[in-house]
Amino acid sequence: MPRPSLDALIAGVTAGDRATLARAITLVESRRADDQVQAQALLQALLPRTGQAIRVGISGVPGAGKSTLIDALGVRLVEAGHKVAVLTIDPSSALSGGSILGDKTRMSRLSVDRRAYIRPSPSALTLGGVARRTREAMLLCEAAGYDVVLVETVGVGQSEVTVAGMVDCFVVVMVPGGGDELQGIKKGILELADLIVVNKADGALLGPARLALREYMAALRYLRPRHPSWRPQAVTASGLQGEGLDEVWALILQHRAALEQSGGLVALRQEQRLRWMWSTIEERLLAAFREDPGVMAALAEIEAQVSADALPPTAGATALLTAFGLGPHRPD
Repeated sequence: MPRPSLDALIAGVTAGDRATLARAITLVESRRADDQVQAQALLQALLPRTGQAIRVGISGVPGAGKSTLIDALGVRLVEAGHKVAVLTIDPSSALSGGSILGDKTRMSRLSVDRRAYIRPSPSALTLGGVARRTREAMLLCEAAGYDVVLVETVGVGQSEVTVAGMVDCFVVVMVPGGGDELQGIKKGILELADLIVVNKADGALLGPARLALREYMAALRYLRPRHPSWRPQAVTASGLQGEGLDEVWALILQHRAALEQSGGLVALRQEQRLRWMWSTIEERLLAAFREDPGVMAALAEIEAQVSADALPPTAGATALLTAFGLGPHRPD
């Protein structure tokens, strides 16, 4: 199939054509130089049509039921007249080069609704690469008329920080009955949260969910909020039973209103754009470094020496940077 022209991509995306949107996202995911030139021209042309959507990040510990919750919330939103895009970030799959999680299988109702669009992250990329392409896909979805963009992460390590840095409202999904609710990775996630949803609050887990809710609400009083105009909230819900979803969405809208009224949304979007620019610079510089002939020639030997503890890691880094053309750093 011949590559569609730039004009055809612009027209198709702005008309909300799903097939054209899919091709446009595939284009921005491509690492071919000629594709990247066209992708940047496409994004530049569509930029005036972006920025109005409600951008929500959804993360949480594995097994918390994020996909079930997104499926139920997304169905509720499209039935209320919204167009919903779901973008997933799966850095574990990206780093291993394995297959993407079965996103459309896990969101069985939303995936068959024409008012929704689900797109998994590209495989075989670093987290930074996945994040950049997710940001670009977000803009394309907004230009295609999707007014709610949900960004899901599998909930491990640096991916939470990455997703929190590209959305307006960061929702953390927790599961009751998991022991001490405020330890380890959970505490780190809490510090990023604008909203905590204790999911699976039904059946035998209803009591433990209410207990967990009280613990989270108490903990949030001692954590510094991400935005001065918003104090993080906590609620219970059941994605499986569809309970508590109206309250979850109402809080997301309250968060949006608080940021808009305080001017925080404008400042946040500005910060996001600058962070995106610098992350792109870092990604391209690292790619240029790894592909440099001098670095490639010296890499195996220096890695072997560092691995064998025959060369300090800092000295190994200096040697590779010198091979790249950067001399030793000299502090002022």
